[in-house]
This record gives sequence, structure tokens and C-alpha cells, in this order.
Amino acid sequence: MHNRNFIEKAGAFKAASDNKLLIVAPDTSPRGVEIEGDSDSYDFGTGAGFYLNATEAKWATNYKMYDYITKELPALINSTFKTTGKAGIFGHSMGGHGALTIALKNTGVYSSVSAFAPICNPMNCPWGNKAFNGYLGGDKGKWEEYDACELMKKTSSAPFPDILIDTGDADNFYTEKQLLPENFKEACNSKGQKVTMRMQPGYDHSYFFIATFVEEHIAYHAKYLK
Repeated sequence: MHNRNFIEKAGAFKAASDNKLLIVAPDTSPRGVEIEGDSDSYDFGTGAGFYLNATEAKWATNYKMYDYITKELPALINSTFKTTGKAGIFGHSMGGHGALTIALKNTGVYSSVSAFAPICNPMNCPWGNKAFNGYLGGDKGKWEEYDACELMKKTSSAPFPDILIDTGDADNFYTEKQLLPENFKEACNSKGQKVTMRMQPGYDHSYFFIATFVEEHIAYHAKYLK
């Protein structure tokens, strides 16, 4: 399961403990259900739910990862643990896309947001086109509801004090125009939203990249959550 990647490889928990933060690592897709074609590729189905609510009939019953993250999971967390009521959100790659879009659609819920190598503008990259066509169909109005650039453009004012994004300049998905962080920076600039966008030389898309900078991201969130 993809949530195990972060748990086992990111090296985040000492920093979380030092900052007295609770880290929750949700999965990428529904489990325990089999749908024809759901395991045919790494970038769709069981490998990539894209943190949206699917509307295409084949996927609509189970692929409601947006509702899971914004409704079911917070209710479970708050009923299980003693929390302050404050929350931040961050993720990597498709998870970074999820963090940005969920934060922008729920600006009163999250105090902080950051991402590692996020898919910033899925409407304009191959990964996003494949996922959105599959889960949402051909109506691009639906696509806009899960695209960080489009959501930022629709905000009336800057919703966060800052947004932290790290991307490696040796990330093949960056060079292949799957991530498009520059498009998100442009959208942020149009709304006066501060975004700390760091291009990390020599780093690729791997968990070595995340493990190197995850403590800085946790410290960034801690600043807003305390």
C-alpha cells in the first residue's frame, strides 16, 4: 500500500514527536474492492485515486477519496485522539496534488499546506488528463474542481500565509511536464498568495528527496499549528 511508503521511508516521526504533532498517513485509493482495470497501471485505480470524488459510474461508488479525507478521516481522528482542532495537510506527487486541492477547497479547515513535487496543474498534464477522464468524464468543468491552479484562480484573496513546495530539478516527472509548479506559482501570484517554491538541485522524485527535507516541512507546519 502506498501509505506505507511515507511511513517506512520518509523518516518523519522524530521531527513530528519533537514538535508534538500527530501525523496521519492515508492511502491513495479505496481498498477491499475489485473493479475491472483498477490495477492495470500505477497511475490510475488502486495506485492513484487522485483524492477526488469520481462521477463516472464504474468508479463513483467506491472512489470517493475526497470525502474520505475531508469527512470520514477527520471524524475518526478526532474521536480517537486528543487533538487541538488545528490541522495541516501535505503530500508527495499525486498526494501533493491532493494536499493543495483539498486545502484550497477547505480553507477554513487547514492552517497550513505544503507539498513535495506535487502535480500542480493536472488539467494540463498527461497524468491528470488520464485520471480526470477516467474518474470524472469529459466535462472539464468538473476537472477544474480538482486542479490547484484553477482553484487558486477562483479564490477571492490569498487563503494561507504561505504555501511551501519543494521540487527536485532532476525529477524526470518535472522535466516531462507532469508537475508544472510554475503554473501554480503564476496562479498564486495572480491572487497575491505567498508561495515558497524551492527547486532542489540534484534531487529526483524518490523518497531520498522527501527524507532530506521532511523535517523542514514538519517545522513549517508546526509554526502554524501551535
